[in-house]
Amino acid sequence: MPESHPHVNPWIIAIAVMFATFMEVLDTTVVNVSLPHIAGSLSASVDEAAWALTSYLVANAIVLPMTGWLASFFGRKRVLLAAVFGFTAASFLCGLAPSLKMLVIFRIIQGATGGALQPLSQAVMLEAFPPQDRGKAMAFWGLGIVVAPMLGPVLGGWLTDNYSWRWVFYINLPVGLMSVIMTRMFIFDPPYIRRVSRGIDYWGIGLLTVGIGALQLVLDKGQEEDWFESNWITALAYLSVAGIVVFVIREMRTRDPVVHLRVFKDRTYAAGVFVMTTMGFVMYGSILLLPVFLQTLLGYPALDAGIAMAPRGLGSFLMMPLVGTVLGRFDPRKVLAAGLVGSAWTLYALSKLSLDAGYWDIFWPQFVQGGCLALLFVPLTTATMDPIPKEEMGNATSMFNLMRNVGGSVGIACATTFLFRREQFHTNLLGAHVNAYSPQTLTYIKGIQSGLMARGADSQTALRQSYGAVWGMVQRQGAMMAFIDTFRAMAVVFLLVLPLLLFMRKPKHHRTGTALH
Repeated sequence: MPESHPHVNPWIIAIAVMFATFMEVLDTTVVNVSLPHIAGSLSASVDEAAWALTSYLVANAIVLPMTGWLASFFGRKRVLLAAVFGFTAASFLCGLAPSLKMLVIFRIIQGATGGALQPLSQAVMLEAFPPQDRGKAMAFWGLGIVVAPMLGPVLGGWLTDNYSWRWVFYINLPVGLMSVIMTRMFIFDPPYIRRVSRGIDYWGIGLLTVGIGALQLVLDKGQEEDWFESNWITALAYLSVAGIVVFVIREMRTRDPVVHLRVFKDRTYAAGVFVMTTMGFVMYGSILLLPVFLQTLLGYPALDAGIAMAPRGLGSFLMMPLVGTVLGRFDPRKVLAAGLVGSAWTLYALSKLSLDAGYWDIFWPQFVQGGCLALLFVPLTTATMDPIPKEEMGNATSMFNLMRNVGGSVGIACATTFLFRREQFHTNLLGAHVNAYSPQTLTYIKGIQSGLMARGADSQTALRQSYGAVWGMVQRQGAMMAFIDTFRAMAVVFLLVLPLLLFMRKPKHHRTGTALH
């Protein structure tokens, strides 16, 4: 017999779970800018220090899809409390880490405990609010999911520059402790979650760990190792495919699966998860691209590049509550279509940038893009989860968040690879026209040489420096053209998703007022 519990204002529940969610999502990006400092402090190379990121992402991806099963097996409140406490404790240990090896171990613990936070918090909020108010709930929850990854590099850079990289982890302590206290006081298991004794799908857990873990390693280290030119990346790719395929077959046949994949039989949910995967693909890919563009081509320092990206977070921050409030008056599918078209336009606008771009040229596309992300995230989450029974909500949110994160990892890998290959292509193409037989090239080099000689350089030194200046110019222009191609490719990806909206049914509870049953 489930325990009775007092009624709690749903907004108090929302604040309780949002503390944990924001903290966990922030940690996916806050460490990035601190890697050189971590490497120097722990006597390691930057490539070695990058395992502090990879280990977190791998552990996070493995636990995410198991969260629904863990909640039903142990009880959701117990799992949520354990996850928040474990994440907070692991953060403290990461800050104290005396060596890179210990830091990686603590980051694995942090990623594993953090993996349960997103789906559990989303499930709790979807159930705390009545169906007609879920748009408001998801707008509030979406603030953490969308704004935290953008705030991470800024906060990480500021803390590292002004204090130490260890404070990137210590800032989680007060937030985590507050979340533990509020979770203990205000969150209770619903009656239908019963902790019953049943079989544990050890094979499913093992196959999931191998398949998802190998996939995350391939995506995170692939570009660095030149993809399938590396034997160990190729082996991991085969292992990932085999593990996931056997896992799916196993889960569809076993009586007590660790992940209930039959939830994908609902076409609205399946289409919504695919759209969210694509959204993660483009959102995380573009979050990676713009700082690289600002720092490598426009010469922004790391902290300034992070601040220059703030308009995207500002746009989301302003639009999320508005979309959540008015969503009940519109068909979420139409709002989604507007968000996809608007997001595609903003990426196309970013592709119009040049090496002479000023701050406001970068500000407005990002601000509009942040608003469009609100038009995407809130209705997509609300519509996708609308047909899911409460008993399956934990499992559904686990897969929903897993696929967003996998989409983000694929987006980062694809954006990095595409950018690198297009830069090579354009550099070679431009370089073919800059040669010793081109009158324009010779005239330009002579002009630079004359200017350098006028400043006191001898003829031979001035000539070498002239060649270097021209080659640097070719590389910068090639890189600029590569960024243009990549932003336009991402815009096309958003537009290609539009037909999927036709597979989504109109939500039963989209109107403000009494829930429709």
